[in-house]
Amino acid sequence: MAMERNSHLARAIPPADPADDGSDISALIARLTAEVNQIACEKTRSIQNITNQMKMLALNALIESSRAGVQGAGFAVVAQEVRNVGQQVETIARELETQLTARTGSLMSSIDNMTERSRGERMVDLSLNAIELIDRNLYERTCDVRWWATDSAVVDGAASPNDITAAHVSERLAVILGAYTVYLDLWLCDLDGNVLAGGRGDRFKVKGANVAGTSWFRAARELRSGDGYTAHDVERQPLLGNAQVATYCASVREGGKANGRAIGVLAVHFDWETQARAIVEGVRVDDDKTRVLLVDSNLRVIAASDGQGLLSEKLPIALNGRRSGFYHDRSGTLIAFHATPGYETYKGLGWYGVIMRSGK
Repeated sequence: MAMERNSHLARAIPPADPADDGSDISALIARLTAEVNQIACEKTRSIQNITNQMKMLALNALIESSRAGVQGAGFAVVAQEVRNVGQQVETIARELETQLTARTGSLMSSIDNMTERSRGERMVDLSLNAIELIDRNLYERTCDVRWWATDSAVVDGAASPNDITAAHVSERLAVILGAYTVYLDLWLCDLDGNVLAGGRGDRFKVKGANVAGTSWFRAARELRSGDGYTAHDVERQPLLGNAQVATYCASVREGGKANGRAIGVLAVHFDWETQARAIVEGVRVDDDKTRVLLVDSNLRVIAASDGQGLLSEKLPIALNGRRSGFYHDRSGTLIAFHATPGYETYKGLGWYGVIMRSGK
């Protein structure tokens, strides 16, 4: 079974920066547009000031021409025309200011909308990157558990459970854990749910515990071949110090053969909190108003860049049947999300990558 081994989540895909979404260019255009609007308004006000002076001069000329009587009649006509021209120029200046203000206002609004859309689409991409990183890593976990379930020590320990084989299994699992740091522990269980051996017996006293009532063990017992596996949502595991784990299981088969008779279950407990934190904290965001999260199919928070709400908070995301998208909620927060795309044979568990940027 070909696969990559013990990859580090944060190195799989370099985190992208939302500042690369073109917002700097949009801000420049918005600034220049505002400057053009300001210049136009200043110039039209200057024209209005000049026309007001012309009107005042024309008014004074009319007054003086009326005092001059018949001799000032001709000058009165000229003064009236000057007054009319001033009024026309004033009207044009006002219309110009109104139209320029309307056009530049519309342009600035369009730029704001374009910038917000660009930011939203970029946040969706970052959400996809985050969930893809998890999918690729968890795909490797499905490969690991199926491979190790065929290990000769594991098969022998399930076929002939006793203190000697259990010690051998524990040693073997400890060697694996030494090379694969993404796991908290590996357990070999019999078909009744009794833990026969663990890889960290000095740290976790799990041997002899019964896990028959767990959902992951019950699902693993239903596997039809050694090629199958089960994957489960993140939960706290009491036998591992209440740590957050994602458990993956495969059935141990007689002779290590995929079509052999089931003789046990191998469970691997992925160190979820440590690995997931590397993902959400690795996404570079442009300010402290942005929160990067992973949520399960019930929208329960399973990872958060601020470390808040883990396994307790449920996000009120309006998916509306969409696998990806972005929108503003009533508070003005920009919410972007993307559903798990799966990776290779790992279809994912309906999780989402989510990024929330507060509008306050």
